[in-house]
Amino acid sequence: MRGFLASSIGVTCAAALALPLTPPAVAATARPVPTSEAATTARPAPHAGTPDATMADRRAAEPYAPGSTQSLPLEALTRNRATPTGPGVPEQGLTRRAVRHFSLVGIVWDDPEAELHGRVQVRTRAAGTGAWSGWQDVETHNADHAADRGSPESTSGRVRGATAPLWVGDSDGVELRVRSEPESAEADSAQQGTGARNLPAAPPLPSGLRLELVDPGDDASPPGASAGGPRSAVLAGEASAAAEVSAVNADLAPLGAAEITALNRAETEREFFALNAGEPVERQARPYVGPRPRIVTRRGWGADEGLRERGFRYTKKVKAAFVHHTASGNNYRCSQVPSLIRSIYRYHVRSMGWRDIGYNFVIDKCGKIYEGRAGGVARPVLGAHTLGFNSNSMGIAVLGSYGAKKPSSAAVRAVARLTAWKLGLYGVNPRGKTYLKSGGSNLYRKGKKVRLNVISGHRDGFKTECPGRKLYSKLGSARSKAARYQGR
Repeated sequence: MRGFLASSIGVTCAAALALPLTPPAVAATARPVPTSEAATTARPAPHAGTPDATMADRRAAEPYAPGSTQSLPLEALTRNRATPTGPGVPEQGLTRRAVRHFSLVGIVWDDPEAELHGRVQVRTRAAGTGAWSGWQDVETHNADHAADRGSPESTSGRVRGATAPLWVGDSDGVELRVRSEPESAEADSAQQGTGARNLPAAPPLPSGLRLELVDPGDDASPPGASAGGPRSAVLAGEASAAAEVSAVNADLAPLGAAEITALNRAETEREFFALNAGEPVERQARPYVGPRPRIVTRRGWGADEGLRERGFRYTKKVKAAFVHHTASGNNYRCSQVPSLIRSIYRYHVRSMGWRDIGYNFVIDKCGKIYEGRAGGVARPVLGAHTLGFNSNSMGIAVLGSYGAKKPSSAAVRAVARLTAWKLGLYGVNPRGKTYLKSGGSNLYRKGKKVRLNVISGHRDGFKTECPGRKLYSKLGSARSKAARYQGR
């Protein structure tokens, strides 16, 4: 891959000047947006005529800013007498209220090493109808999706603990409750009993709990600013960042392309030889590489390149693929996926403090593949997806929750097509085994060499439910399909 890496790097600087990109919308801060910064076209204000409209509702009806995050500190909740919690069980949350528009929720806290043991539930108000949803559970265990300990990304000082994000669709009202619970199964069983005196103590909730309400914005171009003004400088910086992202894919697609088109087997082999020009002669043999699938680029899903940390970070090679689910729920339409990815991206960067979205690739339930972390889809980009095993691997996230729901056949097929191509570029058999050195996880000590399936589930490297029982059970099928796509 050296020829490919050198040629991609070589065009980056020139592309920053030549690439005809229209930069995406500038992200708003988590604070209320002043009128002067509001979008020229605002969404409707919260429903002032609904029964729960209060003075707080009217205060929340401020000018809307597309592409923003509201960060609300949690408050102590009065115990619900109908459902006693037992002595000493802390509860926090937010009472029902109107807020600015958002589509994705998550909870963050100060210490990234602290865990939230308990239950997080949220209900939201649909912006279009004013109807409130039922209570929805938010997946609390998310620390296993992270940069390896000791890496520059994990030690930046910006990283926070967080739940998984939950997609709720366009909403303008929210209610939240967070309840601490004992960790053990025995404790959970005891909680259901009648004797409060025998309840084990619940652990304290992490400090600094905040509700993050993310609006994905859109990929429509914002109005420009006068030449030389501060807005022009921001737009120029975003254009440069977007150009760099596109340039590292320049051997695969035109600069500024919204997608990398699919290739057949013969075309993929010709591309492989071109990418490996100058490699040792054994790399010039007929490759086992699957046909290149269609991949929607970051430009295609509307990434705001001004959000992420500039520059790219790489590992040495790609020896394995870890499959994840996002645990963000299954209530999305495939037409909403660009908005959903923009929301997760913003949540990872602005709320959790990562340098970019954590996953290298994202796949939706319709089987469409999306570029994740910036740095080039054919290159060994260092992600933040599998704590302890981010080096020499890639992370693929299937959008949705697959503990009880089966993944679509289209999504499983997309996992197979993507791994057949990407692993094939590095000479790796999808049905094989490989060794990875652990960076430290709750299953393997740091430095231990671990034998893993080339296509593994997240739970193979970390004690977690991810990628969900139903998706995990499909990985054998994905391995077989990927090997057939490679011609093995």
